[in-house]
Amino acid sequence: MTRSQNVLAGLLLAGLLAPHAVSAEGYQTPPPELAALVDAPRTPLQSLNPQGDAVLQTHRPGLPAIADVAQPELKLAGLRLNPRMRAASRFDFGSALTLLDVKSGKSRPVTGLPARPRIADNAWSPDGKQVALSLWGDRGVELWLLDAASARVRRLGDFHLNASSGRGFAWMGAQLLVKLLPAGQGPAPEKPSTPTGPNIQQSAGGALSQTRTYPDLLKTPYDADLLDYELNSQLALVDLSGRTKLIGKPDRYLSVQASPDRRYLLATKLQRPYSTLVPLNRFPRRIEVLNLQGDSVHLVAQRPLLERMPSGNDAVETGPREVQWRTDAPATLFWAEAQDGGDPSTPAKARDALYLLPAPFQQPPLKLQELASRFAGIQWGRGDLALVSEYWWKTRDLKVWRVRPAEPDHAPTLLNRRSSEDRYADPGSPAMVSNADGLPVLQTSPDGGSLYLLGEGASPEGDRPFIDQLNLADNKATRLWRSQAPWYEAPMAVLDGGKTALLSREQADAPPNLYLKTLGQGGGLKQLTFFPHPTPQLKNVQKRQLRYKRADGIDLTATLYLPPGYDAKRDGPLPMLMWAYPAEFKSADAASQVTDSPYRFNRVGYWGPEALLARGYVVLDDPSMPIVGAGKQEPNDTYLPQLKMDAQAAVDEVVRLGVADRDRIAIGGHSYGAFMTANLLAHTRLFRAGIARSGAYNRTLTPFGFQSEERDFWQAKDVYQAMSPFNYAEQIKDALLLIHGEADNNPGTFPIQSERMYQALQGLGGTVRLAMLPAESHGYRARESILHMLWEEDRWLDQFVKRAKPRAQGTAAR
Repeated sequence: MTRSQNVLAGLLLAGLLAPHAVSAEGYQTPPPELAALVDAPRTPLQSLNPQGDAVLQTHRPGLPAIADVAQPELKLAGLRLNPRMRAASRFDFGSALTLLDVKSGKSRPVTGLPARPRIADNAWSPDGKQVALSLWGDRGVELWLLDAASARVRRLGDFHLNASSGRGFAWMGAQLLVKLLPAGQGPAPEKPSTPTGPNIQQSAGGALSQTRTYPDLLKTPYDADLLDYELNSQLALVDLSGRTKLIGKPDRYLSVQASPDRRYLLATKLQRPYSTLVPLNRFPRRIEVLNLQGDSVHLVAQRPLLERMPSGNDAVETGPREVQWRTDAPATLFWAEAQDGGDPSTPAKARDALYLLPAPFQQPPLKLQELASRFAGIQWGRGDLALVSEYWWKTRDLKVWRVRPAEPDHAPTLLNRRSSEDRYADPGSPAMVSNADGLPVLQTSPDGGSLYLLGEGASPEGDRPFIDQLNLADNKATRLWRSQAPWYEAPMAVLDGGKTALLSREQADAPPNLYLKTLGQGGGLKQLTFFPHPTPQLKNVQKRQLRYKRADGIDLTATLYLPPGYDAKRDGPLPMLMWAYPAEFKSADAASQVTDSPYRFNRVGYWGPEALLARGYVVLDDPSMPIVGAGKQEPNDTYLPQLKMDAQAAVDEVVRLGVADRDRIAIGGHSYGAFMTANLLAHTRLFRAGIARSGAYNRTLTPFGFQSEERDFWQAKDVYQAMSPFNYAEQIKDALLLIHGEADNNPGTFPIQSERMYQALQGLGGTVRLAMLPAESHGYRARESILHMLWEEDRWLDQFVKRAKPRAQGTAAR
């Protein structure tokens, strides 16, 4: 018998030899020290106004209850919708608002909100005097208005928004462009009680196509009708008094954007026929320009159904894509268009071309630039200044060009070229500001001759964020400021013409707070917010950034956390949880670069491994797990030997430091980290237990690529088979805890992955437990689910790691 046949035989016998018990435990609560992390205060969300002088702070309550998370939810073509609200399902609402004055540091509570508000989205007006808000009410999504001067809110009109795709509102000068629920639409279509016939799928053949495993696809004609109903919306303009002016007739609008001069609307409408094979973003759509009466004045593109796409991560659709308004011109369309049929395997000098088309859209489009790789984004500034990014995934080659939109005969200037993996060479991202129309444009110095670059500042010392001023005349950067130890400071905005900056500032034992920094030597620093430590009981957690080598010489990085008061010489090695997530690289140098900073706040939350510090474990967070494929070699060709070297190096380092007991180490991870966990248990004996959350374990169930793997199963059968820990389930001799959300919405990590892995291990006599969390998707949201997750992890580690006896001699890594 082959290995796979042995596993399958075990599955067939499982029901006879080991009856599957149904748990009646219900939701469990972990020890108080872990439960306290779930209920710790959450830092408010911050939104700076266009003028840079006020911040809207959205305060968030504790986690939602399972009763809220488990409300009815529609799953249609990749969308997850709340049918009662006609909005995308969400559960992380704001519960209160404050306004912070940047210069004085004074804050004011916002009044006028309803009792127990559920604040969903917000947007500052272009003049910074108002904030539009959407709130979930009893009968739908409502539009509210916050007056910044009085710090008081009021509801606009008695209508409801359609927030099924997007937030449903946007500023358009001094009024709001909204998507309303159509008047008189009636109830949603009812599901037929009797089937009308079989649900058919058919392919007429064609070229190789890359179609990954997508969740929540349409299955029946009824699903298609329900999608139509949910997306149907009425465009309208709403003034500050709440009066509405309807625009055209209701339609299935996916997005609508007003031109900067507010004369036109760029609308994307969903079209039939739909598909049961791909999600909504590959359905047919009509992209057109409307006037304010709702009439079509220009058709930009009629995109067909994209059930078949060329293979490869550099593949794109044909025809206009990335259609948008130029933000620094009255009404000029912009788009990219493939020059190689969208197929990266087709030889071509130019892969993409960029086009401009100004109103009234009657002339042929102007070609702005041809690109040797794929268009990756554009940032507008003015007639002689825009930044274009292009990228080729296969080589990780990233370029940034300066173009002059008003001077098409002027050749583009290359500003930067690097590997996207090379964090040390990252020059930073240009600072953006809102123009008079409330649209993002490049922020320039007062004389217009420079840009400001905000960067993470990756270096051998760790991340040290910076602000540079880039001279556009000679492309030379001058450093204005850099984060200094022992603080981690991240720039949020450059203010006052480059004189000051708004920073988020934190330290190992001090949570992030906002500061106003005067730039220049000896510049002052003023604290604006005073958020307390959310978990003071763990304030004295010790943190170290480790640097060590893999067996082949590649430098690796990890963050080591030690419990408060722990001393290695006095207390000896402790049980440890290692939590990781592999990453693919095309060069060993990039894989060796230092990540993160030793000065970041020790945020001990419920989601990551740090929670176990409260239970006396040492934690090794995010140890480097690089999988390198230099040149023509693909990283996954040698996935397993590299993964084993990564893990061995991390274990050897913590044992060498005397902080971890080699016989009491667990490995864990979420998603691709769960996949890694199962592989390490299958191919090594480095760990006494594993925790695998929401993972995938059989790569034949993701046959058209996964993670960064662009080859399909039939092109790389050996790779898919070797990387699937399901195929080696009989080699897993240590305890594995599987946790998965029953409603996982992530492509490739369908719940069946954990169910089948559990069945394999159970049938083979392995030590395994599977916890399926009701109503939870790829990330878990309900308070009860999070508490139960921690209970599972704590109990598993206590039994199989903390109280583990030394291994028998001769048990070694495979």
